[in-house]
Amino acid sequence: MKKKGVALRLWRRLSQVFCFILFLFLFIKTDYSGANDLPYAVNILFRIDPFLAASASLATKTLVTLMWPSLIFIGLTFFLGRFFCGWICPMGALLDSTHGLIPHVHEGYKTRHESLKYYLLGFLLIAAFFGLPAAGYFDPFSILVRGLAIAIYPALNVLATSFFTFTYQQMPAWINMVTEPLYGFLKATILPFRQNHYELAFISLFLLLTIFILERLERRFFCRNICPVGAFYAIVARFSLMRGKGGTKCGKCRNCMSVCRMGAIDEERTISPLDCNLCMDCVDMCPGNKISFSLQQKDVARPAFRLSRRTFVSSLAAGAALPFFLDTRTMAKRPDPFLVRPPGALPESEFLSRCVRCGECMKVCIGNGLQPTFLSAGLEGIFSPRLQARSGYCEFNCTLCGQVCPTGALTELTLKQKHITKIGNVFFDKNRCLPYAKGIPCIVCEEHCPTPDKAILFREAQVLNSKGDTVLVKQPYLIDERCIGCGICEAKCPLPGKSAVRLTSGGEKRNPQNALPTQTLLY
Repeated sequence: MKKKGVALRLWRRLSQVFCFILFLFLFIKTDYSGANDLPYAVNILFRIDPFLAASASLATKTLVTLMWPSLIFIGLTFFLGRFFCGWICPMGALLDSTHGLIPHVHEGYKTRHESLKYYLLGFLLIAAFFGLPAAGYFDPFSILVRGLAIAIYPALNVLATSFFTFTYQQMPAWINMVTEPLYGFLKATILPFRQNHYELAFISLFLLLTIFILERLERRFFCRNICPVGAFYAIVARFSLMRGKGGTKCGKCRNCMSVCRMGAIDEERTISPLDCNLCMDCVDMCPGNKISFSLQQKDVARPAFRLSRRTFVSSLAAGAALPFFLDTRTMAKRPDPFLVRPPGALPESEFLSRCVRCGECMKVCIGNGLQPTFLSAGLEGIFSPRLQARSGYCEFNCTLCGQVCPTGALTELTLKQKHITKIGNVFFDKNRCLPYAKGIPCIVCEEHCPTPDKAILFREAQVLNSKGDTVLVKQPYLIDERCIGCGICEAKCPLPGKSAVRLTSGGEKRNPQNALPTQTLLY
C-alpha cells in the first residue's frame, strides 16, 4: 500500500505539472502570431469551468453551448470526486508549488470558514439569474488569467527587453553573441508580440497576490473557503463513488491530518469527499498503511454540508435583491457615451451576463486598444473589456477577440462581417484640432482611416493662424455612415494629452441574433 500511495502521489504531481505547462502554453498562444486565426482552443480552461457555465447560462436564461466541455468534468466528478482541484487546476498547482515559500502565521492553525464558499456560490448564481453578473470577480481562472495577462506578462516583457537592451548596449560583442540569439528565441516562443499597457494592472495583480497571501493563514485557504468552482465540485462530489477510507484504530498518530492540504480529515480519520482533492499525501504519509481510496457503490453515506440554513437563505435573498438596485443608478438612464465595446459584443445586459472578465480579449488585441473597464459600466462591469482609443485601436483586419471569448459575449465575426460592424462614431473637438483651432495643417486622422471609402474627408477653409495670418488649411469632417468606430484616428492624433478626435458609442450596432447559433433557450 505504501508503494501504491507513493506512485499515486507521483502521478498526481506529474498531472499537475503537465496541466500547468499546458495552461501556460495556451496562455502564451493567446496572442497575435502574424495571422488572423488561432490554431488552438486557447480558451478551453474557461469552457471546462462548470461554475462559469452555470453562471453564464443562468444570467442569459440560455444554455451556453460553447461551454459544454464542463459537463465532462461534472460527469468525472461523480466517479472520482474533486480530482480536478488536486490534479488539474492551474491555480491549485501554483499554490502547491509556492507553499514552502510562504511562511505561516500560525503553523497548524485551521480556520472555520469552509461553509463560506457555499454561501458565496449560492449568492453568485442567484444574483446572475436576476441580473447581477459577478462570477468573474471570484472565479479562480478569471483571477489567474487576468492577473497574468494584464499585469505579470507585460511586466515580464519589460524586464526581458530592459535586460537584453542593457546587454546589447553595455556588454562586449562575445556576450551579445549569446544574448541576442537567446532574446530572439524568447521573442519567438514566450514573450508577447508587442509591449502592451493596461489600466487596472495593479488591481489585477493585487487580487491575484491576495490568494497567495492568504496561504499565510492556512494552506489552500482560497480553495477551502472561497473558491466557487471548488464549492460547485464539492456539491457534485457529495455523490461521488470514489471515497477515502481512514484507519479506525490508529492510536495517537495524526500524520494524515497534518499533511492534508484541504483539511478533509477529522479527528476520527474520516475523509470528507466534499473537501478531499485526492492529492494522496495521506496515503503516502500513513505509517500504518491504513488509508485507502476506492469506488464504493453500495450504502455510501452522504456527508453533510454543515451549513446554517438562515445564513444560506440570507445569501440567496441578497443575491435576488441586489440586482434590482442596478436600475436606480443614473447610468441606467444615461450610459457613459465613451464606453465602447469590442466588435461583436452582444447588447450590454447580455454582454455583461456572459462576460467572465478573463482578460483574454485584451491580451490578444493587436492594437492594445481593449482595456479593462473600471466604474463606467457600474460595479458589475469592472474588468469587462472596452475600447479605449487613446491607448490603442481596433485593427481593421483582426477578429481575434471574438475567437478567444469562451462564452460568446463577443460573437466570432468573419473578416467581412468585421469590416461593416459599427461599434461607435468619432467627433472632432474643434477647440483642439490643429486645422480648426490654430490653422496648422494636419491630415494624420485621414491618413490612418482604414475604411475603403474614407470616413474622414476634408474641406478647405481660410482661417487665422496663431500669428494672425490668413492661411488655407484642410479641415477634417466625418461621414457618419462610413465610420466603424475603430478609433485609430484618436489613437494616432499627434496632440499630447487628450486627442482632438474622440470616439463614442454613438451609432453602435449590436445584433442579439448573432448569438442564436451558439445557444438553446432554457424556457
